[in-house]
Amino acid sequence: MTEKTAVMICGHGSRDDAAIEEFNQLAGHLSTRLPDFDVESGFLEFATPVIRTGLDKLKSRGAERIVCVPGMLFAAGHVKNDLPSEVNNFGAENPDIEMIFARELAIDMKLLDAAKQRIEAAEKDAPGDVLRSDTLLMVVGRGTNDPDANSNVSKVARMLWEGLGLGWAEVSYSGVASPLVNAGLAHAVKLGYPRIIVFPYFLFTGILVRRIYDWADESAAENPGIEFIKASYLNDHDLLIDTFVERVNEALTGDNNMNCRLCKYRERIIGYEGDQGAPQVGHHHHVRGVGTDGPGAHDQAHDHGHHHHGHGHDGDE
Repeated sequence: MTEKTAVMICGHGSRDDAAIEEFNQLAGHLSTRLPDFDVESGFLEFATPVIRTGLDKLKSRGAERIVCVPGMLFAAGHVKNDLPSEVNNFGAENPDIEMIFARELAIDMKLLDAAKQRIEAAEKDAPGDVLRSDTLLMVVGRGTNDPDANSNVSKVARMLWEGLGLGWAEVSYSGVASPLVNAGLAHAVKLGYPRIIVFPYFLFTGILVRRIYDWADESAAENPGIEFIKASYLNDHDLLIDTFVERVNEALTGDNNMNCRLCKYRERIIGYEGDQGAPQVGHHHHVRGVGTDGPGAHDQAHDHGHHHHGHGHDGDE
C-alpha cells in the first residue's frame, strides 16, 4: 500500500436532507476509521457533491490509487452499471491513477447482526408482550428491476426469520418491485399473527422510509387487533461501518469478488433476456447534482416519469 492510496465513498443520493445528513455522518465515521487514507464521498444523483467532484479532490491531493466503495446494500443497476461508468471514465482520463472498484455491502453476517439488533430494539420498546413464535417479520427492500438484487431481500428475511425464531416472515418493496409494502401488509394481516414487525432494510432515512412507516401506520389503523412495530433502518450502526472498512481492505488485498452468477447483464435471466450484454453506461446525467428539494419532496424512485432507462435502483437510499 502506498501513502497515496485514497478512498471514495459513492452514495446513491437523495432529495431528502435528512438522508444526505446521515450519509455524510457515515462518511465521517469511515474517515475516522480509515486514518491512513485520504477519504472523500459523493453522490451519484440528486445531491452534491457528485462523485466526480470527490474524485477530482483526491486527485488534487496527490492520490495515486483510489478505492471506490459503493455505499449501497445490493448490486443492481447502480453498482453494476452507473458507478463502474463513473469509475471507468475517470480512470480513462487519469491513466496515472489506479482505480479500484470495491464490491457492494451485499449479504454479510455483520449486517445481519446489525439488522437483528435493530429488530430486538424495536421489540424491547414495544408495549405488548408477544412471543416471537406469534410474530411476523416484514422485511422491506428498496426494490429494483434486477431480480438478483430483489432476491437478496428474501434471503435476508429468511435468515432473520430463522435466526430470531420468528413465526413467519414476508418481503415487500418500497417501489419498482412487487409486492409494495401496502399490498404486502394487506396479505400479511390475513395470516393471523398478533404482532407484525416492519423492518426497512435500508441504510438511511428518506422519503421512502417514511412512506414505509406511513403504510405500517395505515395498516395498524385498519387492523386494531394486531400490534404493529416499526423497527429502525441500519443507519450508522457500528457493524455497518465495520462492513465498509472490510470492503476497502478486500479491494486492496485482491479479495473483491462480486457475485455475477445471477447478474442480468451477464446471464440470460428469465424475463430479462434482453438485458444480457448491455453496456456499462451511466443513466443519471439528468439528475446528477441537482440537490435536495427539502421537506415534502418526492423520492428518487423515479416516480416523476423516467422509468424508461429501465435499470431500477439498489436496495437503499
